[in-house]
Amino acid sequence: MSMPVLIGVLALQGAFDAHATRLRELGADVRLVRKPSDLEGLAGLIIPGGESSTFLWHLELAGFYDILNDFVRSKPTFGTCAGAILLASEVLNPAQKSFAALDATVERNAYGRQNDSRILHEETTLPGGPLETVYIRAPRISRVGPQVEILATRDGYPTLIREDNILAATFHPELSHDLRVHQYFLDMVAKARTP
Repeated sequence: MSMPVLIGVLALQGAFDAHATRLRELGADVRLVRKPSDLEGLAGLIIPGGESSTFLWHLELAGFYDILNDFVRSKPTFGTCAGAILLASEVLNPAQKSFAALDATVERNAYGRQNDSRILHEETTLPGGPLETVYIRAPRISRVGPQVEILATRDGYPTLIREDNILAATFHPELSHDLRVHQYFLDMVAKARTP
C-alpha cells in the first residue's frame, strides 16, 4: 500500500485552510508552508488566493522568493486566483513581478470588485459535467502560450489551465465541494513522482 502524498499549501495569507481541507478529503497529507524549510520533502505545492502584491511582500521579506521560484520550476504547483497571478509570465492591471513559470498573461481584478463575486457552473474538459467555480475579485487570463492546455473557460476566457507541472485557476476550487480540480492536481503530482 502506498503512503499518502505530502502536499504543501503556502500559508502566508488567503484561504489556505480550505485548500488543506479539500486535499485531506482526498487522502493527501498536508503541510502548511510558512518558511523556506517547509518546502523540503513536498511532492507538490498550492499557492492560494489572497492579494498577490501582499504575497510578494511577504515572500521577499522572508527571503523566500528565490527558493519558491526554484520550487515551482521543479515540482507540481497549483496557483488559485492570486496564486495564478504569481505563476504567470505576464501580469497586467497593474504590471507586477511574478515567477513567470506559466506562459500566460493574467489581468488582476479583471472581473470587478468584491461585490462582483460570482458562483458559476462552467464547461470543463474534466470528466463529470459542468464545474462549480467561485470567483472573488478574480483575475482574467487574457493570453496563453501554445503549450498551455485550457481545461475550463468563462465567457471565452480560460479559467483553468495547465502547462507541464503548473496548474492555475482564476477561481477558488477550495470554496466548492466539487473536488475534481484538487483531484486533478493530485493526479499530476502522482504522475510526476512515477519514475
